[in-house]
Amino acid sequence: MTVLIVEDNEPMRRMIRSVVAGFANDIRECSDGAEAVAACRSFPVDCVLMDIKLPRVDGITTARALRTMNPEARIVIVTSYDDDDLRKAAAAAGCCAYVLKSNLLPLRSLLSKK
Repeated sequence: MTVLIVEDNEPMRRMIRSVVAGFANDIRECSDGAEAVAACRSFPVDCVLMDIKLPRVDGITTARALRTMNPEARIVIVTSYDDDDLRKAAAAAGCCAYVLKSNLLPLRSLLSKK
């Protein structure tokens, strides 16, 4: 499984990577939404783990673009914002899950489902 982590905070990217490392054979990283779109044009991804607040292009806008490019990819929002409106926006953009950074363990069960 190929996973793309889209997170502008490098320590948080490392933390997410460590949580999901045993569930993916290829993990790649980007620091913003524009890089994520470019990366997904270059290589296929099975799952995208993405923050909402990102430089240049936010996670919701990026999710819409990625959904158009690769409808089969699972897009998971990984954020600090526990907000119902953002959850609804993420679902409307095609995200399959919304995980809070305060508890990353649900990422393991999401990645174990193929």
